[in-house]
Amino acid sequence: MPTTISLAELNHMHRAEFIRLLGGIFEHSPWVAERAEPHRPFASINDLHSAMADAVRSADTGMQLALIRAHPELAGKAAVRGELTAESTREQSGAGLNQCSAEEFDQLQKLNSAYNEKFGFPFVIAVKGHDRQSIIAHFTRRLASDQTTEMHECLEQIIRIGGFRLADMVAA
Repeated sequence: MPTTISLAELNHMHRAEFIRLLGGIFEHSPWVAERAEPHRPFASINDLHSAMADAVRSADTGMQLALIRAHPELAGKAAVRGELTAESTREQSGAGLNQCSAEEFDQLQKLNSAYNEKFGFPFVIAVKGHDRQSIIAHFTRRLASDQTTEMHECLEQIIRIGGFRLADMVAA
């Protein structure tokens, strides 16, 4: 579990420490915290999350794609090799992805492959509140999307993930 820190502490800490502490909220993308930092002080965790979401939404397409591509596949190779971040491991386990049957695992591998082939980036969903079956259903439905729609959906899912991670880390 991540260390809990108060919003007041975040608002008053040195810029480099702020970025270091919040740099992993958006998977391997400390630039999000870096772009949100100048908007301190934040009145609430929601204000902090909004500043981080604005940083993601206003980034250029290349940075947005890099952010999406920084996310691991669900029940993918990185999970099998134990290479996920602690946050991703906890989130995927919470959705039961570490308990897939052989059939579910095979289906997820095929969906990961088809999705990556079609869009050029991994499928991203905020898994909190989902189980394996609902994730597979969303995966299947979203494979029918177009590139623009799916890129937007991935970014919005990443923003939701960031909100969950902030709520776990920052105390009001």
